[in-house]
Amino acid sequence: MLQPLDNSQKSQSPSNQTYTPVRTATSPTEQASIGRSLVIKGEVSGSESLYIDGRIEGTINIADNRVTIGRNGNVAANIHAREVVIIGKVTGNVQCTDRLEIRSEGALTGDIITQRISVEEGAMLKGSVQIRAAEYKPESKTEKQQAQAKPLTAEASKPATSEQPKPAAAVAHA
Repeated sequence: MLQPLDNSQKSQSPSNQTYTPVRTATSPTEQASIGRSLVIKGEVSGSESLYIDGRIEGTINIADNRVTIGRNGNVAANIHAREVVIIGKVTGNVQCTDRLEIRSEGALTGDIITQRISVEEGAMLKGSVQIRAAEYKPESKTEKQQAQAKPLTAEASKPATSEQPKPAAAVAHA
């Protein structure tokens, strides 16, 4: 959005006003596009999201962002990205650090390694799927272990008392 520098200039014609862009708190999401008439053979890598509506043969490495294969997109490549959305056709292995989404018009032939997957009704998927657990930071694991260690020591005496009725119940049923 553009705003006038000074509100007193409202009486002047629009051509005399000077506008400055409003600053946003976060930078806008940047996304590169490969149009439907483009054909790329080789390695595609980068640090911004990528929308593919053309053809790519080779490898795609957008590790920290999203790769979207559009309705007209045709990819014959291995893809490594944080998030992959397939609306077009992909032939190759897909490795996501977050999630893979195959829309109803999408088709994937290849092996998948991801944390989360979504396959809409009507989508085509041919290949193996490996779902991996989310990776946690070592600091958060240590904090969780310390938090769990305290209740375990407090509950250590409880299982001993609760274990005694269990054998008695087992004897009663036998």
